[in-house]
Amino acid sequence: MTHFRRRSAVRTIAAILATGALVGSLAACSGGSGTTTPAADIPAEGVDDGSTLTLWTRAPLEKQAKLLVEAYNASHENQVELTVVPNDDYVAKVGAAAGSNGLPDLFAADIVYVPNWVEQGLFQDISTQIDGLSFKDTINKGHLAAGTSDGKEHVLPFVLDLSMLFWNKELFSEAGLDPDKAPASMEEFADAAKKVQALNKPDTYGTATGLNCGGCLVFTWFPSIWASGDQVMNDEGSESKLADDNAKEVYSTWKDLWDSGAVLPSSQDEAGPTWTAAFTEGKVGLMMYPATLLSSTPFEAGVAGIPGVDGGASTFVGGDGIGVSKDSQKSPQAWNFLNWMMSEDAQVGVLAKDNDVVSRSDLATNEYSSKDPRLVTINEVAGEGDTPVALNFQQAFNAPGSPWLTLVRNAVLGDGTSVDADNDAITDVLGQ
Repeated sequence: MTHFRRRSAVRTIAAILATGALVGSLAACSGGSGTTTPAADIPAEGVDDGSTLTLWTRAPLEKQAKLLVEAYNASHENQVELTVVPNDDYVAKVGAAAGSNGLPDLFAADIVYVPNWVEQGLFQDISTQIDGLSFKDTINKGHLAAGTSDGKEHVLPFVLDLSMLFWNKELFSEAGLDPDKAPASMEEFADAAKKVQALNKPDTYGTATGLNCGGCLVFTWFPSIWASGDQVMNDEGSESKLADDNAKEVYSTWKDLWDSGAVLPSSQDEAGPTWTAAFTEGKVGLMMYPATLLSSTPFEAGVAGIPGVDGGASTFVGGDGIGVSKDSQKSPQAWNFLNWMMSEDAQVGVLAKDNDVVSRSDLATNEYSSKDPRLVTINEVAGEGDTPVALNFQQAFNAPGSPWLTLVRNAVLGDGTSVDADNDAITDVLGQ
């Protein structure tokens, strides 16, 4: 099990791929830093008085957002008007609205941006309301931590996305592997990939990844480090620990897989848009993969947490948080939506029914997930993962040409001798 911290950072996969300028521009447009306080005292369940609320989300979460909004509108006097923004435009739109005091009542944010937007004061402080929830201890801790500053809480989980180990059971059987047994270590992961590769099936490979996609790599490789008992950064998110022994062993395993020809060749230049396509097409034996794509696999796939070097399992808890904006004059009504969103009616009756991950561990096993043990596994692993947070995470890890991407490419595609120096370069960016 890993430990949740206030510092280091995240990525849900579709947004992991967004590489626009981070929130440095927000410092100029938001009118200062620090956090805001609620515009009014908010009743425990909020206020449902027929108000119209505005909510923004980015396009990758359109399906889940629409389901939640439709269910809320059908059962409440308040009505939420949803605006779905193209992923690549979202950061700029939020920045511009923040500068002109034009943010919607509620807006969702990829967890990678939440710490900065909290520090810039874009979300209202809803600590009292969150602390008053009887089930607070069951809410995903990574998302709560990402939205916490100076002990004040500002966001709740909107939609979770987890990185999980997926494998193609048919290819496993053909390769003489147990289709119902997950690789329990990086060594077993590599062994399985090589055995699938040894089938010599046309256009079929042992594994795949995105070796030119920093976000894909943090989403899928950090969990192996966590499962090994290490951290990727210090608690403050200002120092990289990606040159520690277990991290180096992860890179070494992937270098061996690459050199042996067991990695999909296009992985070398994959920047994110199609990094999961080959697995979905049944052409890859096993890979670390977004849990939200479970329903996209047209074959029988096994699912487990991502293994560490010598065992264990973890996951990168990505997705979006959601909070009340600094500009909203309808805090009680906005909290009514958030309070409902965390209820069993929404978590199970809307999200679990759609095979999405629930944000409450006490609801991991429910009437819908019980029909597919893989969903129970995903929900349970969510509580064992991490959501790292660092103010300069985007520049250090996700941006094109980031020092993290340089480290991985040198370690896997190069001679692997520059890990320590590349790790220092990550620390330099984190500490800026």
